[in-house]
Amino acid sequence: MANSMTGFGRANVLIDGREITVELKSVNHRFLDLGFRMPRHISFLEDEIRRQLTERLTRGHVDVFVSYRNTRTDARTAVVDGALLNAYITAANECAEKYGLRNDLSVVSALRFPDVVDVVEAEEDREAVTELLKKALGAACDELINMRRIEGERLCADLLARLDTVLGIRAGIAEKAPVVVEDYRAKLNERIASILQSVEIDAARLATEVALFADKANIDEELVRLGSHVAAARELLENGSAVGRKMDFIVQEMNREFNTIGSKANNKDITALVIEGKAEIEKIREQVQNLE
Repeated sequence: MANSMTGFGRANVLIDGREITVELKSVNHRFLDLGFRMPRHISFLEDEIRRQLTERLTRGHVDVFVSYRNTRTDARTAVVDGALLNAYITAANECAEKYGLRNDLSVVSALRFPDVVDVVEAEEDREAVTELLKKALGAACDELINMRRIEGERLCADLLARLDTVLGIRAGIAEKAPVVVEDYRAKLNERIASILQSVEIDAARLATEVALFADKANIDEELVRLGSHVAAARELLENGSAVGRKMDFIVQEMNREFNTIGSKANNKDITALVIEGKAEIEKIREQVQNLE
């Protein structure tokens, strides 16, 4: 069965003090389009994410959200600005001496001076973080694909039912097609008789006119091609996976056949069926836009 392009997947992995969360959200798009939201210091993961998603997905806009926490003891380092701290201490000593104040400066209070201590993030172990990402991304992608598969099954069931409706409309048109020529023969004969009245109608000429009309109004080829397109669409939906682009083309061809039938068959009943068929094709077209 074909897959939908709509889905969501999420996974969280915690190993050795490193924790990463990956969320994937996909919607319709003509091609595979990826958008990333992650902390700047792990932006090196983007290439790996792009590689994995390109291998497993073919279409859809996918928003990728990545959050990361490092709670290891070596994750951060406190760096003291010695020159600035020395300036603060000098200023404190001068104030104590000048104004006769008790100098109660301690290490703790000294480290609280603005900008004296800077907390620096340690450089990440790229290999360890990448391995962590692979596990989280793989699990999130599994969940996304499963959701897209379930939604795809629902879409395919709806599309197959609509294709059956199209076949029913086609059968109705095929049933009424022979009546078109007979109606034309009767109306032409009646019109000529009313105009010429007592003049005898040339049966051979009448037969020639009817034959010419029958050739122009013949829709057998269109009906055959329409049936073939429906069969091809069913085959794709039942046995394919990434079928969205092919289905889009087949829907265009089915619509083309209905247009041709409508222009060739000079009959109000067939015209009504053509309108019904085109309306069903439009519903199919809308649903096909959701297929991968």
